[in-house]
Amino acid sequence: MSVPERPEVKEAAAAVVSPGRSLGPSDASPDEGVVEDLPLIDESAVEQLTEGLISHYLPDLQRSKSALQELTQNQVVLLETLEQEISKFRECNSILDIDALFSEAKHYHSKLVNIRNEMMMLHEKTSKLKKRALKLQQKRQKEELEREQQREKELEREKQLTAKPARRT
Repeated sequence: MSVPERPEVKEAAAAVVSPGRSLGPSDASPDEGVVEDLPLIDESAVEQLTEGLISHYLPDLQRSKSALQELTQNQVVLLETLEQEISKFRECNSILDIDALFSEAKHYHSKLVNIRNEMMMLHEKTSKLKKRALKLQQKRQKEELEREQQREKELEREKQLTAKPARRT
């Protein structure tokens, strides 16, 4: 950026440098001869130079400031958007977890239905087995009773068939 060609800036610069004095290699350091040059500096020239410098750089600095503010606002908006997207991903993950829980619940529900069906089948089988066992027990008791009655009949018959001594009277 070059300093604009303005007449008041040229006048102020000419007033700071004393007339007839040329800049040499010893004038390269800004600290040298500061005390000697102070009486030669015109206050209005310094004011004009300051205003010229400020007027030259101030618009660029204000544009930079507004650009930085806009960038900061854009960053804030971007951060908010990013937070929203992150929350959406978290929500998606929680939905996936919920889906996994539902599929696991379906799996265990089907296991429970299978177990219930097996228990009903086992109950039916045990009921049939109990009925069969009861019938068998009744049949055995009946057979046992019939055998006992048969023995008694045989004993009675044997008693009747055995020879009895005649009674003498």
